Amino acid sequence: MRSNRRVFLKKTAITSGIGLLISETAHAKWLAELFSTSSVETSFNHSFETKTISLSDKINLKIPTIAENGAVVPLTVSCSLENVEQIYIFVEKNPVPLVAIFNLSPDIDAFVSARVKMAKTSQVTVIVKAESRLYKTQKLVKVTIGGCGG
Repeated sequence: MRSNRRVFLKKTAITSGIGLLISETAHAKWLAELFSTSSVETSFNHSFETKTISLSDKINLKIPTIAENGAVVPLTVSCSLENVEQIYIFVEKNPVPLVAIFNLSPDIDAFVSARVKMAKTSQVTVIVKAESRLYKTQKLVKVTIGGCGG
């Protein structure tokens, strides 16, 4: 009896592992496409199926207007929209505009905090996916020194 159970568990583990490897490979390819673009428009197109992104005053982006060091720019995003699924952060003039994607449970308050690198003065855009709709807010941040791309 025990040997049958062990054989079953081994086969299940191997089959599940193969499925995970395939899905991880596909997921890694998808992420590589998202994080390898050179323009913010191309990055938007790779990230979202729909082109409709509404401005929202329910997204609060807290980021300095002037960043003294572009290598470490603190930001926080909070949102009062219902059922937030994802938060995307884009920095327009970075070599790779998509900085981060946060997957959130709709059961928690939408709040993220991060430190991002900025190559130079540019628009920081936060896009929130909530109930399969896209909302955004933007702020211009002036970088005085440092940066991530020279």
